Amino acid sequence: MTTRTAVVTGASSGIGAATARKLAAAGYHVVLTARRADRLDVLEKEIAAAGGSAAAYALDVTDRDAVDAFAQSLDGVDVLFANAGGAFGADPVATADPADWRAMYEVNVLGVLNSVQALLPKLIASGDGTIAILSSTAGLVVYEGGGGYVAAKHGTHAIAGTLRLELSGQPVRVIEIAPGMVKTDEFAVNRFRGDEGAAASVYEGVAEPLTADDVADTVAWAITRPSHVNVDLLVLRPRAQAAQHKVHREG
Repeated sequence: MTTRTAVVTGASSGIGAATARKLAAAGYHVVLTARRADRLDVLEKEIAAAGGSAAAYALDVTDRDAVDAFAQSLDGVDVLFANAGGAFGADPVATADPADWRAMYEVNVLGVLNSVQALLPKLIASGDGTIAILSSTAGLVVYEGGGGYVAAKHGTHAIAGTLRLELSGQPVRVIEIAPGMVKTDEFAVNRFRGDEGAAASVYEGVAEPLTADDVADTVAWAITRPSHVNVDLLVLRPRAQAAQHKVHREG
């Protein structure tokens, strides 16, 4: 039996790294991509030590030429997990820095577009391809202070839905996973430009926000369903988060 290949973008940390581990454990050869080559090398060795198969490839998904070159280097692809993304700033629309909005659009929308366009021919050629896109509940519901990220993730959501329509009849599934509150080592810290206090306040009083492993478990489950089963859109939140604007905080 031929080993199936899964490409994971944003694999150097958080949800991407956790999903790479899950897919490797499920028997996939995982191609790890992200900008931080040193972290990818550590993860590649970790997966190999656990008996899995992985290869690291330093890649910035906003660099289209680099993404095209990466796609050409692969013999074949069965799964793309388009995970690379991020949030920068939490300012109101009236005072937000357009550079933050541009950066979020580049990685969350154009980064997904670049990855999908470059790898789609090989996903179709596999005869049984899967595209899994990590969006966010921010792509479904707006909230104050989230304008730029919300706009970008609405774009991510639009790519997933449109692509599913356009690929109807092709042997490729399009899965969208939209997490709510997830606590990872870097997401909120990056959003608040290294201010760990501001980042911690996001999760203050929340007993159990989702973890990267929680999301990875869900992504891997969706990808490993039988080929005829498509998880169009799956929203997951911690129990404490009843909606985007309603979070139970203890104390």
